[in-house]
Amino acid sequence: MIFYSLPDMLWLIAVAIVVDWIIGDPKWPTHPVIWIGRLIAWLEQRLRSSDKQESSKRLKLKGVLLMLITLAVSYGVMWGIVAAASLIHSWLGYAVTIWFISTTIAVKGLKQAAMLVYAPLAAGNLEEARKYVGYIVGRDTDKLGESEAARAAVETVAENTVDALVSPIFFALIGGAPLAMLYRATNTLDSMVGYRNDKYIDFGWCSARTDDVLNYIPARLTGALLAFSAWLLPGMSAGRSVAAIRKFAHRHPSPNSGIPESAVAGALGIELGGLNYYFGEPSERARMGEPLRPLSARDIIFTTRLLYLVSLLLVVGVLALWLFVH
Repeated sequence: MIFYSLPDMLWLIAVAIVVDWIIGDPKWPTHPVIWIGRLIAWLEQRLRSSDKQESSKRLKLKGVLLMLITLAVSYGVMWGIVAAASLIHSWLGYAVTIWFISTTIAVKGLKQAAMLVYAPLAAGNLEEARKYVGYIVGRDTDKLGESEAARAAVETVAENTVDALVSPIFFALIGGAPLAMLYRATNTLDSMVGYRNDKYIDFGWCSARTDDVLNYIPARLTGALLAFSAWLLPGMSAGRSVAAIRKFAHRHPSPNSGIPESAVAGALGIELGGLNYYFGEPSERARMGEPLRPLSARDIIFTTRLLYLVSLLLVVGVLALWLFVH
């Protein structure tokens, strides 16, 4: 634990989640993830050779170097900031820790992104909805129907319940703000270079695999939390959620993403996955869940309710643990 006892870390995490509920992603000062992204882009520019063909092995080694430098800087800078703040005053250290942990969480930001898709869909403005879907997914959006646009938003919220909530909290609990920021750096690396295309299949291999490893336990915790949330919310089914995880999660190409997606699909009685297009080329993704009814824009609302209830369960859980160990 960095600087703080377990009881202190528990209440700091609870407050950080509440701060994210209220403030969300800050526009100023610049969000730490933006700085991490700038660092990754700067390092990539200098590590990659633009004037010669490099071997797969050499690209992989450079990708490892990219990851190690990014994680070392992210962790080290965060460690230094928390240490300096704690030396000035203990409550300044608390405030800095709460703030930076909250920046590794994106519950409010996820909901806002999803609602930008929902609002025009509910108003019948499919073109506007397609535009906002393009902000959150990499697939082609120009020909999406209402159900496909809604599916993209539901899948994004479901998958990112791990990346933007449970994983940061998991690592903050182990190592405070520095380790939570290290996780966020890993996740940012994966989102920037962790693609299985010609450009990044070797250079981004290490970043993608590291992100898979770090998300392994949190993804499974998220599946359990989503199923429990479905049990608490009217009109949803915890039994279907658990059954969907068992039946469909392993079909997803990611070892982790299939768990929250299948959990949400089962809870709502819908099917996620299916046919997507990337640069005009069709790509059939693993289908998650039994389609007991057609997927609609309302499912975006239902999925954000699951997201917020999972975050509330985390707050209640860490505070209950705080009472137990305090």
